[in-house]
Amino acid sequence: MEIIDRYLQAVRLWLPKAQKHDIISELSEGIQSQIEERSAELGRPLKETEVQDLLVERGNPILVANRYLPQRHLIGPLLFPTYSLVLKMAWLFYLVAWLIVGICIYSFVPSYRATSSSSFIAAGLHTIWLTVVFTFAAVTMFFALVERYELKSHFLERWNPRLLPSVHDFNRIKRSSSIAELVALIVVVLFWVAFMSSPVVGSSTGAHITFAPEWRYFSWGVLLLLGNNLVFSTVNLFHPYWTRLRAIARLVSDVLGWALWAWLCTANVLTEIHLPNVSTQTTAHVAAAINLWAGRSLPVIIVLGAVVVSIDVYRITQLKRASAHSRF
Repeated sequence: MEIIDRYLQAVRLWLPKAQKHDIISELSEGIQSQIEERSAELGRPLKETEVQDLLVERGNPILVANRYLPQRHLIGPLLFPTYSLVLKMAWLFYLVAWLIVGICIYSFVPSYRATSSSSFIAAGLHTIWLTVVFTFAAVTMFFALVERYELKSHFLERWNPRLLPSVHDFNRIKRSSSIAELVALIVVVLFWVAFMSSPVVGSSTGAHITFAPEWRYFSWGVLLLLGNNLVFSTVNLFHPYWTRLRAIARLVSDVLGWALWAWLCTANVLTEIHLPNVSTQTTAHVAAAINLWAGRSLPVIIVLGAVVVSIDVYRITQLKRASAHSRF
């Protein structure tokens, strides 16, 4: 029954990683036994509202999960899992954002590059340390106040099973996402073939851009990867579930794609820009500046690529767990 699966999912979120499967299995068996006993007493299957009442009797998922957790004292055991999760998320989101911004500043702002790398790193570590301390203090104070309020009001004990989130199927791919991806890829492929496949890109006004011969390799590589992703999206549309083979293929595709963009940043493929009524010297300076800034954007490309690849790797690990434990 879906309401039971949603309840088990809500409990599972707060359990220790190493014990999640065993605890959820035990809890699932206990709920099923209780339902069977209640059905035998009534002589009929339980209605959904009766199952809902049974879950309410068992307690809020957070309270149930906390019965299996070790006792802690900084923040009480009732709220410690939520406190720990919020703290990790706050630090993670800040560190990732700070890393991307720091790399961009160091790459694009000359005054920062003029300073030594050790000074830049020291300033960054100082900022991170202050943020960690202030985040820890703010989150801890907030949860201490919430716990004091909960002890007085017991607001966590008043809850409704119908408000639990729907069961998340990690293997499922939304068809809307596949359709949007297909449309976007088709538009990009048509644009690339029409305007970017040639080493010379021009317009009717006489303006044109000339790329180095290496551009052909990049152009064909982009087209091959776009075609590969079109195949992925089409398959995902009709078979909307990730498989281990498709997840690994997507990982390989993303690694190759971001490696191709990283190579482009350092290849200096832009050789000439021609604009009507603009001097050759001026356009040469513009072309050189574009190649220079493309090279300086390499750290940003590496960080973004690492994020995408990390998501792909996480998807593969989650698929492995899902295949081993298809039901919580």
